[in-house]
Amino acid sequence: MVAKVDADECVGCGTCVDECPQEAISMNDEDIAIINDECTECGLCVNACPTGAISL
Repeated sequence: MVAKVDADECVGCGTCVDECPQEAISMNDEDIAIINDECTECGLCVNACPTGAISL
């Protein structure tokens, strides 16, 4: 299981990309965060997201 991104809430700031210790997050062409299978559900991205777009 991986964290989930609400695309309607994601503003493409990239804070989650910088915060992820597993390098499991990237941005797609629309500047929406994409979380891959390397996610360990540590929650750091959830806490870092300024819009609350990421959940576990």
